Amino acid sequence: MQEVTKPPAALPPPPQEPEVSTKELKQQQQIMVVLVGLLVVFIVFTLASVYFLLQPTTDTEKIRDVFIIFLALLSMILMLILIVLIYQLSVLINLLQNEIKPIITSTNETVSTLRGTANFLSENVTEPVIKLNEYFAGFSQFFSLFRASSKRVKTTKKTNNQGE
Repeated sequence: MQEVTKPPAALPPPPQEPEVSTKELKQQQQIMVVLVGLLVVFIVFTLASVYFLLQPTTDTEKIRDVFIIFLALLSMILMLILIVLIYQLSVLINLLQNEIKPIITSTNETVSTLRGTANFLSENVTEPVIKLNEYFAGFSQFFSLFRASSKRVKTTKKTNNQGE
């Protein structure tokens, strides 16, 4: 007797994205305002220093010193950007390991369940129906041969009777 198995459990619903509260939106807006303000101050400072350093009475050493300070500020900004990039990379790795990997695992389980279901249907439903159709086609051909031969015998008898 064939063993009855339970159907696989349904997939868990996809995680809902948390709604962003108004407090979080205000906080993000404040961060953006501060960053834009710092960028504007940096641009104004850079333009002012370029203007004052290009005056004819400015020494070359002062231009060099301001340029070194400017490069140091840029290197600090790049360091901050690299730190943020490394943090975002760690968040991405965490996302891949803890959220995407389980989804892929459950998808593989679903595919293997579907493969098993298709094999079961093929073996227990499709093959018997095909075999039954083969038998019916064979029987119909077998009986059509008898009908054809009986028709030939009748037509032969009729032509023989008419010829006499």
